[in-house]
Amino acid sequence: MRIHQGRGTAVAAVFLAAFLVSCSASPEAGSERKPTASEQPANVADAAEPAAAEPEAQEPLPTPVEKVRDAFATLQATLGDTCTPGNCDYFLGRVNDELTGLDKAMKADPKGPGHFKQPLAWMSALQETLGDDTSTANLEKHRSELIGVRDKINTWMQDHPDDYR
Repeated sequence: MRIHQGRGTAVAAVFLAAFLVSCSASPEAGSERKPTASEQPANVADAAEPAAAEPEAQEPLPTPVEKVRDAFATLQATLGDTCTPGNCDYFLGRVNDELTGLDKAMKADPKGPGHFKQPLAWMSALQETLGDDTSTANLEKHRSELIGVRDKINTWMQDHPDDYR
């Protein structure tokens, strides 16, 4: 008797498998069934809709500006460094880059540039001194101004802890 039950189960499994295959098979040429949106190729769906005008080229999104506290923290990280043989070009370039980042952060801060009037003035004067030349030779030539602005900003920020904590 067990053989008949096993055969019945096998027949039922074959029937069920055949039914599932026929339901999932692609429609035949004469079939009334329309493909669903997920089954349609993208270009068929696009062709059914009226042609839309090409979007105009958009400008890239602006890079978010660092917060003052973050920019100041990276500037502070230069306090323990100095010009040493083989390291001076990296050090001066880094101080200049950190001051530039802090300048941008202070100008973009919700408190407004008026809140950071002194540090921004110091950095502006430094940028006038450096001009567009950020070469190692020019940074070395103006090393005392570069380090002086960094140190003055550090002192100023220590008196304004709400700006970096």
